Amino acid sequence: MTANATRVLVLNSGSSSVKYQLLDMRDGSRLAAGLVERIGEETSRLAHTPLATGGDKREREARIADHEEALKAVADELSADGLGLDSPELAAIGHRVVHGGLKFTEPTVIDDAVLQEIERLVPVAPLHNPANITGIRTAQALRPDLPQVAVFDTAFHTTMPEHAARYAIDVETADAHRIRRYGFHGTSHAYVSRKTAELLGKAPEDVNVIVLHLGNGASASAVAGGRCVDTSMGLTPLEGLVMGTRSGDIDPAVVFHLKRVAGMDADEIDVLLNKKSGLIGLCGDNDMREIRRRIDEGDQRAALAFDIYIHRLKKYIGAYSAVLGRVDAVAFTAGVGENAAPVREAAVKGLEELGLAVDADLNSVRSDEARLISPEYARVAVAVVPTDEELEIANQTYALVSN
Repeated sequence: MTANATRVLVLNSGSSSVKYQLLDMRDGSRLAAGLVERIGEETSRLAHTPLATGGDKREREARIADHEEALKAVADELSADGLGLDSPELAAIGHRVVHGGLKFTEPTVIDDAVLQEIERLVPVAPLHNPANITGIRTAQALRPDLPQVAVFDTAFHTTMPEHAARYAIDVETADAHRIRRYGFHGTSHAYVSRKTAELLGKAPEDVNVIVLHLGNGASASAVAGGRCVDTSMGLTPLEGLVMGTRSGDIDPAVVFHLKRVAGMDADEIDVLLNKKSGLIGLCGDNDMREIRRRIDEGDQRAALAFDIYIHRLKKYIGAYSAVLGRVDAVAFTAGVGENAAPVREAAVKGLEELGLAVDADLNSVRSDEARLISPEYARVAVAVVPTDEELEIANQTYALVSN
C-alpha cells in the first residue's frame, strides 16, 4: 500500500441493493455516499452524493440488471467526482458481511478460503450472505489488485461466554447444524459501546454498557469492559426485541401450531415472522413516527403495539442489568433510538430502582451529536449515541491493511 493510499470504500450489498461510502481515513471524513436500489427490477434507482465537493445529490432511474452493473455505475459516479476506483489513493474496499459464524472474530482480508467459509454459512444467513458474496466477487473483478476486507456483523458477539451463546437443546444436534446465538448489528454495538465510554470520559474496559440498537431491525447487547457478554438476536436476526416487521422472542411451539392448525408451511411461517410481524403485524405500520401520530389521535391499536414494543425493551434492560451486575450506561442508537424521544422516555420510565431516569428537556433535544439525556443525580447514565457502522467498517478495514 502506498503512503498516499488513505481512502476506503465501504460496500453493503443487499439482495437488491448496494449502499456505499467512500471515506478518507486521515480524518474519517466522507468523500461520497450513495445507494443503488431495486437491482434487477424494471426500473432501478441510483442516488449519489458528492460530499467532498459539496455538490448536489445526483439521481437517475434506469434498469440495472445485476450487482456487477450496479458497482460499475457506482464506479462511474465516483469517477465523475475525481474519486474513481482506479485512484492510487484507494487503500482497500471494506465489505459488510452479516454472518461470520465462530470462525471470523475480527476483520479479515478476503481470499478464496474466506469466501468459501462465508458460503458455508449461507444456510444460517440465507437472506444476507449470498448478497454479501455477490458484492465481494463483483468488487474483486473490478479491482483484483486491491485488498478486500470482510467486516462481520457477528464478530463483536463472539466474546459471549458459552452459557450465554448456547441454546438448551441437544448438544450433538446443535453442533452438527451450528445452532447457537451469534448476534448481529455487531459493528454498531462495538462503535456505540466505545463511543459511550468516551462520552463518560472513561476507557471502554472500565465501562459496562447496555446498547439498544433500535431501527427497523432492533437488538440489545450487554457489554462488559468493551466485550459483549450477551445479545438479543440469536441464530438469526429474528430473536429478541419487537422490531419493525419481525416478531422477536416467541414460543417456538407457535411454529408447530401454525403448521398443524393453520396448515402453513415453513416458508409461509418464515415470511409471517420475519416480514409480517412486529409493529407492522400489530398495527399495520412499522414507522415509529406514524405510530406515535396515530397514538396522539387516539388509535388504540397503535397504542397497544407501542406498549408491547416498550414492554419487551424494558425486559431486556432489566435482564441485562442482572447479567452485567453493574451498569454504567444505557445507550440508545439507530433510527428509532436516536430520534424517538417517547421511546426513550417510556423505556426508562419505572426503572428508577435500577438507577435509570431521563431529563425531559435533554431528551427532547434533536442532535446528531452523542449526548447524555439523564439528570445529574441518576446513578446510571442514559445516552443517545448516533451509530456509524460505515465508519466502524472503514476503521477496521484500514487498520488491517495499513499494518
